[in-house]
Amino acid sequence: MSKPEKVLSRREMLRRSVGAGAGLITAPMLNLGRFRIFANSPKEYSARAIDLVKQSTVIDMLSPLTLDSSKQAKWMADPESFTTADLQPFKDSGINVIHPAPGMGAMNAYERVLEFFASWNGFIANADQHFMRIDSAADLDRVKKSVKLGVLLGLQNSAHFRRPEDVDFFRGLGQRVSQLTYNSRNLIGNGATERRDEGISDFGISIIERMNKVGMAIDVSHCGDRTTLDAFEISKKPVLITHSNCRALVSGHPRLKTDEAIKRVGASGSVMGITGVRMFVKADEPTTIEHALDHFDYVRKLIGAEHLGVGSDSDLYGYDAMPPEQNKQLRAGYKGSYGFREKIDIEGLNHPKRMYDLTEGLIRRKYSDDDIRGILGGNFARVLKQIWSV
Repeated sequence: MSKPEKVLSRREMLRRSVGAGAGLITAPMLNLGRFRIFANSPKEYSARAIDLVKQSTVIDMLSPLTLDSSKQAKWMADPESFTTADLQPFKDSGINVIHPAPGMGAMNAYERVLEFFASWNGFIANADQHFMRIDSAADLDRVKKSVKLGVLLGLQNSAHFRRPEDVDFFRGLGQRVSQLTYNSRNLIGNGATERRDEGISDFGISIIERMNKVGMAIDVSHCGDRTTLDAFEISKKPVLITHSNCRALVSGHPRLKTDEAIKRVGASGSVMGITGVRMFVKADEPTTIEHALDHFDYVRKLIGAEHLGVGSDSDLYGYDAMPPEQNKQLRAGYKGSYGFREKIDIEGLNHPKRMYDLTEGLIRRKYSDDDIRGILGGNFARVLKQIWSV
């Protein structure tokens, strides 16, 4: 059962909002406990939703700093160009930890991944007033109080692992999550849109064993069906699905997960992050936030809310806000089976306040406060702490 709804006084709402960041405001109490908490926005949120976001260490298990590659390059080249004003939308969002893992191809993977970690580590070190690298369970426990944005470094491919020892090396550079394959085949296994999926190779077994040993999380979000199931079978630690949805609700989409895979998440005590990417939510129009919530409900019914999280697979503003040429290049990099439509984002999940809208949706769907706190980050924190223990 849900805990009784906590009603906040106007004075308490003002105190919390002022402490949460300069971009937040609180209007007088309106509409039976609903508040306007963001400047320049008429949108109101319930006291319960606001309270749940404020109570939670909110983790988005797939969220780049920005989808604008030119802006990203500028920030990485000159960390001082990332200003307090650039940070404010993240602070207003309620998100405490992002996992900005790019989808890397296999070509020159080792060298390109070295550059990726060098860029991010340099960026964080030179903008440490804004950012905190998440390396351990202790970091997850203290990041919210730090008032910094936590960055959990990972990758959406493991082609940079040329031998098991490379797992140790890249963990030393800060990598804490590695997706075994992206959409295509590598030496470990097969991706979701590869022509055939023959599962995990002998080499892949050695990589999984080393990841277990050093405490690096295994992600199978983009893996093919057989490779996904093999990973759960081989790994001695829980395997993550950081950002995917339910194939049963979008029939035939190769990028989504079967009931069998979702049940393995539950059996291993792991977590599946749900994404709001439009073609992963529904095969046709209209596609709304309610259809995204259907994926949360489906997983809850199958394995329980304690195995749910958020992996938006988007930055704060969404794919449809990208510079047009970059959006065009993005779409060209995927097979037709991805099923791109005119829009990639879903209204309500395509802005910096999406965690508040998601929380309101979960309240509508009768999730308990404990369930919602878990979905917002508690469940991923729990399983990451378990995986990272050595």
